[in-house]
Parts: sequence; structure tokens; C-alpha cells
Amino acid sequence: MSQINMGTKRARKITDSFARQAMMQGFGAEVTEISEGRVTLSAPIQPHALQQHGFVHAGLTFALGDSAAGYAALSIMPEEAEVMTAEMKINLLAPAGGARLIARGRVIKPGRRLFVTAADVYAVDGETETHVAMLQGTMVPV
Repeated sequence: MSQINMGTKRARKITDSFARQAMMQGFGAEVTEISEGRVTLSAPIQPHALQQHGFVHAGLTFALGDSAAGYAALSIMPEEAEVMTAEMKINLLAPAGGARLIARGRVIKPGRRLFVTAADVYAVDGETETHVAMLQGTMVPV
């Protein structure tokens, strides 16, 4: 279920950019929501994304959160800009298991040269969402 409630040109730029991320496509990830300063991504938890203990590998958790935060920044950058991560920190809060990961990215503070962003990642099992990671980072318009 998608909620892309932003001008179609900006939303299309984000979804087209996301579609070019081969790693995200390999994990079956998708853009599920776009609004000003916020982007939500979702990915099914598949066997090839698990680590040795049967939980989602932190690499996928990080990649999904980083992308959600980056696209949140892109949603309010000048139209001609693209986005790159300058730095990103992650706190892993709980092991991730279940059916899906959801990453909700947001802009904390926009700027001309730097955008401070954050993302929260949740593991979804049935009706239960478990907060499994939080990220904070800096995005740069390029």
C-alpha cells in the first residue's frame, strides 16, 4: 500500500532514483510513502538477507535506513539536486525478524550544503512493529 502524497514530478524523481539502486531491487525494497521531508521504504525479509543467527543482517537494516533518510532529504532539496550520504550512524536496538522491514526517514534540519537526517527502522511481524534501529546522518546535495 503506497501513499505518495507529493507533487508528481518530485515523487517521480525519487521513485526513478530508487529504481536505479540495484541492491535495493535485489532485496525487493520499495518506496511506500513520500511527503515533504519524509520517505518510507519497505522490504520483505527474505532468507538471503539473514545473518548466521536467523535475524536480518544489519547491512540491510543500515542500507534501508540510509536510503530512507537520503530520499527524505532529496524530497526538499532544490529540484536540480541529487543526494549523497556524507556520514551515517546506526544504533541497533533489537534483532530484526518477521515478514518486513520498514524504514521511515525524515529531515531533522535542512541547510544549503548539509541536511541532518534520521531514520527509524521497524521489523513487522503480523500486526506488531518492533523498533530495531535508529540512524542519524548528514546528506549533501550534489
